[in-house]
Amino acid sequence: MTQYYPPIEPFASGMLEVSDGHRLYWEEIGHPEGIPAVYLHGGPGSGCSPGARGNFDPKAYRAVLFDQRGCGRSHPLVSEPEADLRSNTTDHLIADIEALREHLGIDRWVVVGVSWGVTLGLVYAQRYPERVKAMVLGAVTAGTHREIAWITRDMGRIFPREWERFTTLVPEAERGGDLAAAYARLLANPDPEVHERAALAWCRWEDTHVSLMPGWEPSPRYQDPQFRLIFSRLVTHYWSHGCFLTDGEVLAGMPRLAHIPAVLIHGRWDISGPLDIAWALHRAWPQSELHILDEAGHGGVGFPEAMAAALDKFRQ
Repeated sequence: MTQYYPPIEPFASGMLEVSDGHRLYWEEIGHPEGIPAVYLHGGPGSGCSPGARGNFDPKAYRAVLFDQRGCGRSHPLVSEPEADLRSNTTDHLIADIEALREHLGIDRWVVVGVSWGVTLGLVYAQRYPERVKAMVLGAVTAGTHREIAWITRDMGRIFPREWERFTTLVPEAERGGDLAAAYARLLANPDPEVHERAALAWCRWEDTHVSLMPGWEPSPRYQDPQFRLIFSRLVTHYWSHGCFLTDGEVLAGMPRLAHIPAVLIHGRWDISGPLDIAWALHRAWPQSELHILDEAGHGGVGFPEAMAAALDKFRQ
């Protein structure tokens, strides 16, 4: 299997002004004349880490990475008191991807996404199929109501003690309803004691529902209070709005991608994102390959190498 490439420093970077006062951090790595690709990070709200650069052969790709609205090095951050989440929706993110493509003078590119970035990439490709050369998608998601309910409620059957602790912060009258929406309200509370406690509780649950994969260790990123708040605010904002998609929209739009080659990568131990979503998309996508990693979960063992190997297929 192809080895994961050592992360390298960008050869270009900048801030792109988009709509509603947002400025996006972007960077380019690899070969300036290489095959264009764009990397869509997870979360929503994770931002791009330097490790994501290692997916791309630096001699073959001109890879674009950016931090989505409200997180990472983009501005304003959703942790800021004046942050207005009304201008942070899936439609806004799709428009941002197109604005970045045009700004960098790219005609078509390989779209790469992980976790939430898979849903975002699929919606982008369905709206702009003429701009997509190929796709590499890891830890496959589709933004359905069923997926959101699975993580926020149904997973309580697997982790009952942890789920009970997760719901303790929610007012008792709301515990039978939309837990993402209830947490979004707590996270929007101006009292730091309230929103910081909610951010910590949400991120503990995030760590819990990926914890069955081999070699799991708690994510160090959740130790950062600002990251916790940004991540939890954006996740709950998107999930409480059904990812701003019609339920089942991604699967219904798969015929638009019939001609686009793709590699889907999913961990056998991905309990938080069950394999049936990847399987359904693969079955609806004639040009797709599905690679199941037997020792991986929502990431983990073998993922970096599998992503790099998949991208190597599209270096021509």
